[in-house]
Amino acid sequence: MTASMDWKYNARNHKFITSFSGGKDGSLALYKSMKVGEAVGLIVMMEEEGKRSRSHGMPPEIIHAQAESIGLPAYTAAASWEDYEKVFIELLEKAKNQGAEVLVTGDLDMPAHGCWHDEVTKKAGLKLAMPLWEMDHRQAVKEFIDLGFVAIVVTVNVSLGMREDDLGRTLDHQYVKKLEDRGIDPCGEGGEFHTTVLDGPVFKYPISIRKGEVLRDGDYAFLPLEPG
Repeated sequence: MTASMDWKYNARNHKFITSFSGGKDGSLALYKSMKVGEAVGLIVMMEEEGKRSRSHGMPPEIIHAQAESIGLPAYTAAASWEDYEKVFIELLEKAKNQGAEVLVTGDLDMPAHGCWHDEVTKKAGLKLAMPLWEMDHRQAVKEFIDLGFVAIVVTVNVSLGMREDDLGRTLDHQYVKKLEDRGIDPCGEGGEFHTTVLDGPVFKYPISIRKGEVLRDGDYAFLPLEPG
């Protein structure tokens, strides 16, 4: 088995930290990894000002509410794109000092060679696990929903077939079918949309939220969330 093939299984019998955006793929990867290994925390990268998560635009209050319900500490740090890698590696090293041996991510389509996460984990002295790697996109979403996870759409790219009225929609089988009928990847792997997970098998209780006014930035529209 090649080193890259080990990516699907490296969390087995190991302590791991999860790269966590609060969305569906990271949550499903966390669930799968918790079945075979021991989670020691979540890594969440924030934008420069520390007011929103880097990938999904969630405020720290939502991220920490998720972490609390999951029952894991959140390792957070603010970074610009210029110092992102340096800060990320520092968080990995901090997690390693707390016992982490492996970084888990929710990536499906990482290349077998030249994978950024593979490079940074090696620099930090950790292994990489991607339990969703090369998984069929439709199957990944189906499994996520069938497991009882509840997620809503919080970011859309309107230049890629998404609409503002998609914001706040719950990711269920009916809605996924509508997205596919519109030619949209059911995982949003092309950057079409991002989600925030509010409940599911890794949560001890559902996250209560309040929805804010829709924000727009170029091709993107965002649904701000606050703890309810």
